[in-house]
Amino acid sequence: MKTRLFILTLLMLSYCCEPARAGTGEVQSVNFDFFGNKIEIQADASFNIPFSTERTAATVSNFAQQLAKSRYETVVQRLLYYKKKLQLEDWLYYQLIRKTAQQISPKADDYYRYTLYKWFLLLQSGYDATLKAGKDKLLFYVQCDENIYNIPSYLFNGKQYVCLNYHDYGSNINFQQETFVPLNLPVISTAKSFSYKISRLPEFSPADYQEKELQFNYNQHEYNFKVKLNPQIKTIFANYPVVDYASYFNIPLSHETYRSLIPLLRKNVKGMSVKYGVDYLMRFTRYAFLFKQDNQQFGGEKRLSPEQTLLFEQSDCDDRAALFFYLVKEIYNLPMIVLSYPEHVTVAVKFDKPVGKPIFYNGEKYSVCEPTPQKEDLAVGELLPSLLKQHYEVVYAYHPSGQ
Repeated sequence: MKTRLFILTLLMLSYCCEPARAGTGEVQSVNFDFFGNKIEIQADASFNIPFSTERTAATVSNFAQQLAKSRYETVVQRLLYYKKKLQLEDWLYYQLIRKTAQQISPKADDYYRYTLYKWFLLLQSGYDATLKAGKDKLLFYVQCDENIYNIPSYLFNGKQYVCLNYHDYGSNINFQQETFVPLNLPVISTAKSFSYKISRLPEFSPADYQEKELQFNYNQHEYNFKVKLNPQIKTIFANYPVVDYASYFNIPLSHETYRSLIPLLRKNVKGMSVKYGVDYLMRFTRYAFLFKQDNQQFGGEKRLSPEQTLLFEQSDCDDRAALFFYLVKEIYNLPMIVLSYPEHVTVAVKFDKPVGKPIFYNGEKYSVCEPTPQKEDLAVGELLPSLLKQHYEVVYAYHPSGQ
């Protein structure tokens, strides 16, 4: 009964007034490392607001009003400065906000307070961020126009809102048994949509990289690689959701990893025909890594970026398809399509002349290149026999301009 009264009272509250700014002149220094970059933010003492351990309408309302009254502008302006300086896209900018909120209000001390700081900083940075309250949970959503999977979302006024903190509850909430009600909180009329697209990774310090040895055999010759990889990649993508293939297949490698792998692959395929060069890349992707299903490794669906696939010892068909796609695009820049079967994902490449039985798409012929290990040693142009009569969907098509 108390929880229901709390939620109903929140729905009647409005924080739209223009309060006077409070401040003592004192500041809190917020300093931390952000993927090799030193972050320095000065937060006015008025922004460090105590939050009662009692979860009532009055305490939450009071906290939100004091955030709005505080001299929060210096924190937000500094965050936006780093966003521009480091060229952070939305997902990485949110990681910067998370780390800032953690410094101001540690997650382990008070999860509600930590979450409210994240919500407020994202909102004041110009994004459409909302909250939903349940009996003992506080869900944090952001408006997003993209196809996002495996996390909760809801529609409001024709817009999609996806949950940013579902993982904090073990990614396991029974929405049929638990009720969550939107809170009546400040909104920004010009708020922009949040994007999960990642077209660049941070400029990591070279000292943060570690070498990993990879090897595979091609035409009775053993190839060995020492690839530079940064463990912080796992941190960046730890809570990254399943996104659509167009976004997922265009996540790049970081610069040091790129420089340690791509030139060497280019050297190894030099002198080969395009067909044999693609075959080499296909077999590198197929045999340089161990195979393991996502359910066994992560407990559910998780699509790894190319650099994550290099980092992890094991990966599945989605992950290898993304890595193979990236390698072919970087070295040969050929048209490709991604084929999704009920239980498998693979890639087909357009050569000057198709190899094997082609896949027809938009009037062009593509040859299947299987980057995942199978019982059969499939060559370029060969599809798994078990897939020959199965329905597939072209979930992503890449066609370089001018080709």
